[in-house]
Amino acid sequence: MPQPKAGSLKDPDIAGLFFFNDDPEKIFVDLREIGHGSFGAVYFARNIVNKEIVAIKKMSYNGKQANEKWQDIIKEVKFLRQLKHRHVIDYKGCYLREHTAWLVMEYCLGSASDIVEVHKKPLKEIEIAAICHDALEGLAYLHTQGKIHRDIKAGNILLTENGTVKLADFGSASLISPANSFVGTPYWMAPEVILAMDEGQYDGKSDVWSMGITCIELAERKPPLFNMNAMSALYHIAQNDPPTLAGGEWSDSFRHFVDSCLAKLPCDRPSSSDILKHHFLEGTGPSSVIIDLIQRTKDAVRELDNLQYRRMKKILMVDVIEGENSSNGPTSDDFTTDDSSQDDDNIDSSTSKSSSMTSQHSMPSSNLSSKSSSQSSLQGISTDDSASTFHREHSPPPTLQSYILQDWSLPQRSSYYSNVHPNKPSNSSINRMEAGANNFATIRTTHLVTKQMKDHEHANDMKEQFTGYKRMRKTHQKQLQQNETKFQTEMEEHKQRLDKEYDNLRQKFLVEMEKIRKMQSSDQEKMTRNNLGLEKKLIKQISTSHDTEKKTFSTMQKKEYKVNKEQMKKEIDGSTPKKERDDMVRTHKDRLLQRQKEAEGGLEKRHKDSMEFEIRKFRRRKLVQYHQKEEEHLAEELSKRQAQLEMEHAMLLRHHSGTQDLEYRQLQTLQKLRDDHLKKQHLTEHDNQREYNALEEQNLRKKHLLEHKQQPRSLKQKEVLIRKQFHEAVQTQRRQYKALKEHILQNTPKNEQKAVVKKLKEEQVRKLNILGEQYEASIAEMLQQQNMRLDDSQEMEAQQLKQRLQQELELLMAYQSKIKMQTEAQHQRERRQLEERVSLRRALLEQKMDDERSKLIAERKDKIHSSKTRQERDLEDFDHETSDMGMSPVEVAQASLDATYNDDVSSLRGSMISLTASSSSFSFSSQT
Repeated sequence: MPQPKAGSLKDPDIAGLFFFNDDPEKIFVDLREIGHGSFGAVYFARNIVNKEIVAIKKMSYNGKQANEKWQDIIKEVKFLRQLKHRHVIDYKGCYLREHTAWLVMEYCLGSASDIVEVHKKPLKEIEIAAICHDALEGLAYLHTQGKIHRDIKAGNILLTENGTVKLADFGSASLISPANSFVGTPYWMAPEVILAMDEGQYDGKSDVWSMGITCIELAERKPPLFNMNAMSALYHIAQNDPPTLAGGEWSDSFRHFVDSCLAKLPCDRPSSSDILKHHFLEGTGPSSVIIDLIQRTKDAVRELDNLQYRRMKKILMVDVIEGENSSNGPTSDDFTTDDSSQDDDNIDSSTSKSSSMTSQHSMPSSNLSSKSSSQSSLQGISTDDSASTFHREHSPPPTLQSYILQDWSLPQRSSYYSNVHPNKPSNSSINRMEAGANNFATIRTTHLVTKQMKDHEHANDMKEQFTGYKRMRKTHQKQLQQNETKFQTEMEEHKQRLDKEYDNLRQKFLVEMEKIRKMQSSDQEKMTRNNLGLEKKLIKQISTSHDTEKKTFSTMQKKEYKVNKEQMKKEIDGSTPKKERDDMVRTHKDRLLQRQKEAEGGLEKRHKDSMEFEIRKFRRRKLVQYHQKEEEHLAEELSKRQAQLEMEHAMLLRHHSGTQDLEYRQLQTLQKLRDDHLKKQHLTEHDNQREYNALEEQNLRKKHLLEHKQQPRSLKQKEVLIRKQFHEAVQTQRRQYKALKEHILQNTPKNEQKAVVKKLKEEQVRKLNILGEQYEASIAEMLQQQNMRLDDSQEMEAQQLKQRLQQELELLMAYQSKIKMQTEAQHQRERRQLEERVSLRRALLEQKMDDERSKLIAERKDKIHSSKTRQERDLEDFDHETSDMGMSPVEVAQASLDATYNDDVSSLRGSMISLTASSSSFSFSSQT
């Protein structure tokens, strides 16, 4: 589904976030920039509707990657709208104006990181415990909601006026848990977050790790590995043992708390709700600890700002005086001012490194890094009234005023003055502002605000580097997921295609078997019908033969009766009385008729027996033929099943081979893609490390050049002292010369005084020349010694930096080699697992094929045995029935086996001829 266009509210899910369409510039006034990041700027503002002081985070969503920026804004708004907790920053609403989202939130004084930077020393243990307790309560709330912050650090833990700790900066947060995105600030990242894209997922326990790093940050003013390049730090965190608290008077409870938070394995790390029960956090006391800390920080900020103001005023005054009276040379006050300024600048630059580097190395949840909306310090009111009030109270000389107007523009001056006295506005400004508007307060110095903006301007390359690296890893992950999805789809399609082919083959076999069964059934029915027809025909033919034989027999009986009657008449004597003769004829006739009747009965019986015998013989022969046909059908069916099974097995083997080739090809492609990604990632890390090294060396060279440039100013005081000593020596020489001259002139004759004075002058000039040479030699020796010390220290510093950078590069290469070996081992393990899986699948397939063959053989034997048993039982039943009919089963079986018919008709004819012959012989034998 395509993403909606940036700024579009047509999507119902987006429209439900309640973006306000009102013009924010008409609602919020007194906007003052209090922070800056890659997302945009954060402003202090006052709502004229409800008189509420808020912080506004302006985020642009036009230009490059506009849709991604818009999605980040939507995600952050969704996240904030779902939260409501005492220790989570309150969300006030979001306004859209000219491709810029105005994210309105609760206003806070500053962050825990600001407190460390202001005091320039670690926090107390009780203060760290109080801050961590409240922050962990906010984290526990987030985790119960199924969310992960993913960017916990001191800069994102804010403090309000009443001492409440607030979690802020949810631009990197995850709406779901577990997650697998490479998100956060490198030095605070948990190992599982760094490895998430390659080895799995992580949950809210990653925030507990970041809280442990934050404790070290508050206790040591910077997180572990902070002097290391971020790329090397990432590998160090992922591969090495977790960090611990360094030296210091920390309690065992605090050390155990930090070690618990920094357990390397997430399963060994307590959850946010469990770590809240740790004895280090028990009895953290009321919020007065934090309120007292805030008050002390405010006092320190006020003192530092006033000190910076006085220093600036004195520097400007001295520079103008030096410009007007350059011939008079510098004064001792000037030297003191310059040295203090230089020292303070060095302190500020060193102490503000943490803040600037934190801003540089922050990494976002999607594309851009996100700084806390209220983390940055506050700028003052930039009004003309504040500037005019300052000029009335501290009016410089006209020359200084003209210098200021030339080199410092009015808006800059007014902004600075209002920063110096943020809580002391002028009467005119109070008259112009409504009641409650002057609630501007901060725990950050003006120097930190300016430093952050300056660092942000010069840190774009570093941020872009991390953004590009993160985008590259996200692209790699997306490509891997796409390929895995593609391979999964391809495998599913492959399996579906093979299953379809196999099902089609099985269906085809079922159709063929059904067709064969139908043909066999048809043949059996046809054979049964033919047998019935042949049996009827045989019965008819036998009946016809018997009728013919019966007619022939009846005709022969009549002829025989007539012949016997005539013969009897001839044999009877004519003298026999008629009655007696008639009785004799009648008796003979009855005897003949009786004999004929018996002969007919015997013929009928023979006909019946012959009919039954032939029918039984025919039926038994047909039963045997039917059994033979069944055996042929069974053999055909079994042979077909055997052929089908062999075809199925051949197809399964072919499918297995195709699936195996596809799996190996997919694994090879996926591993090659991983190797390419790893190679590209390592190349990018090498390039980033080299860029980091070059930047560090360039910064060191700039520092050395600045030291060389500032060297004459740092030596001015020593040179003035030497010059003063020279002047004192010259004056002493002059006084000594004058006294010596007066003494010699008093004791020398007048004619010799001229020569003596001349000699004294020559001696004075010689000694003054010697003093001048000593002065020049002292200056040269001082400069040479200073140059030598500076060059030696710079050379040592450069050598140490080069050694450190080389160690980081070697460490990075070692980590990359280790990851490459792990990746290769993973690839070998995947190939071995695939081979085992393929072998197991082949073994299971062969076992299945053997089982199916064995099943078919057993089924074949069962069917053959069942068929034979049934046929034997049918023959036994038939023979038993034949025996019950009074016939010999053996004779019927033998006759059925001896009878060979090539044709049913010929067999019937042969049967009729044999029946006729047997009937004739039977008739003749009866007559005889």
